[in-house]
Amino acid sequence: DVAYRFLQECPWQRLRDIRAGMPNLMTQMLLRASNGVGYTNYPDNVVQSFVSQAAVTGIDVFRVFDSLNWVENMRVAMDAVIDSGKICEGTVCYTGNMLDPERSKYDLQYYVRTAQDLKAAGAHVLGLKDMAGLLKPAAARVLIRALKEEVGLPIHFHTHDTSGMGGATILAAAEAGVDAVDCAMDALSGNTSQPTLGSVVEALAQTDRDTGLDIGAIRSISNYWERVRESYAAFESGLQSPASEVYLHEMPGGQFTNLKSQARSMGLEDRWHEVAQAYADVNRMFGDIVKVTPSSKVVGDMALMMVSQNLTPADVMDPNRDMSFPDSVVDMMRGNLGQPPGGWPQAIQKKVLKGESPITDRPGAHLEPVDIEAVRRKLIEELDVEIDDEDLNGYLMYPKVFTDYMQRHQTYGPVRTLPTRTFFYGMEPGQEISVEIDPGKTLEIRLLTLGETDETGQMKVFFELNGQPRQVRVPNRKATGAQAARPKADPTNAGHVGAPMPGVVASVGVTAGQAVTQGDLLLTIEAMKMETGIHADRDGTIKALHVSPGQQIDAKDLMVEIE
Repeated sequence: DVAYRFLQECPWQRLRDIRAGMPNLMTQMLLRASNGVGYTNYPDNVVQSFVSQAAVTGIDVFRVFDSLNWVENMRVAMDAVIDSGKICEGTVCYTGNMLDPERSKYDLQYYVRTAQDLKAAGAHVLGLKDMAGLLKPAAARVLIRALKEEVGLPIHFHTHDTSGMGGATILAAAEAGVDAVDCAMDALSGNTSQPTLGSVVEALAQTDRDTGLDIGAIRSISNYWERVRESYAAFESGLQSPASEVYLHEMPGGQFTNLKSQARSMGLEDRWHEVAQAYADVNRMFGDIVKVTPSSKVVGDMALMMVSQNLTPADVMDPNRDMSFPDSVVDMMRGNLGQPPGGWPQAIQKKVLKGESPITDRPGAHLEPVDIEAVRRKLIEELDVEIDDEDLNGYLMYPKVFTDYMQRHQTYGPVRTLPTRTFFYGMEPGQEISVEIDPGKTLEIRLLTLGETDETGQMKVFFELNGQPRQVRVPNRKATGAQAARPKADPTNAGHVGAPMPGVVASVGVTAGQAVTQGDLLLTIEAMKMETGIHADRDGTIKALHVSPGQQIDAKDLMVEIE
């Protein structure tokens, strides 16, 4: 998703390049079971097709997990990995505090039982995925030993260093007999990333768990990534230190920085600790669930809604108070992500679904198989290009994101060949770069100067291409003065529908003058790699539409008026 959406490059090409560069090392990917590498449930044959293609292109180890630890929801993906002849790492996600008697839902017996179910399903390796960095050293010693004794599979441990305790937990796991652990290269480690590889190697040196890795080589590689990281300075999270607050909210490392960015864009940056508390409150309301993509996003959506609307848990649970819940919450309570241990709390599920009956079996069983070759033919017709198996599987996971990528690729060509700093920030007059667009075919590009911006926002760019003078007219993205500011939704006007977050309008489902009833879909917003549906919270008529598909919007922009 990141490759298509943000880097404008083909992820399959990237995988082939990595495989060519390290032919004797195994590659590993994360697979969200029935969610593939997306954010929704896919038909079984789509998951099977994607796994088969990933195996062919170069993945060796598939770490398969489910966002609610529901093994039943993992079987199709696990079987597909096993059928591909690759290594299936069946994974149990860690949450809560195993040693806390008040969190007995996820006790030692729960993890052992889930791991045994994964072994019975055919897992070659047992993954222990601590996505929020909640597993403490004392619990790690107990859990790893029990899993080694009761399950017997090799154990691969993954944790995050949000609290600053990740390295200590890895050492405790090593002491207890863990077989493999995940670390990050020093320059990219710590905080919401993984613990520091060099430090773990040094800590285990000259012990019976000595890794055998060359610390000099690690530092050399880290020095390279330290320089690379400078090119991404604009995208840093701003985290300055470890945070024990993670034991309160239990956010996965991959979500922590995203949710902070969302809160900032909604004007809630100064209320971050309220967001963290609301996240913990929502988790309790939902019955204390495993929180990892996509279930973690659902908890985050609800927490942001509560803080932005100044709602307390009592307000949400009040049976006499009607409210509209985020789309993702409704979808989860319908059973479309699967079932947590013991099912969903009936009170919140009943209020969210407003009388609708949920499903309690595997969601994928309700999805019809996709005619994959028919999809290929349709895509070839729409894009007027050949669609190979890799492109087809990319489209099956992300239809809109892939289509947008292909259209940009047809316009701009292989921008993946640009130097990183040029890709993000452009060139300065007098600067020269070399771009290898094909093996043995290199372009020497020198930027000479930039012309004035005209009344339409266009400017001339003067440059040399392999020594030959050229010029091109392009839009100046910095020329924003002519854009009118959008009106903001009036919080005192119940008919105003404002944007809950910045993003792009993905689709509009109503027209001016149309009658709507409570719950009707008005439009969808694409933000933070997710699409969010905006629904009518009352019956009425569309008085005015202030947005159209493709438009960029900011938080609280007025989108629709209902009377």
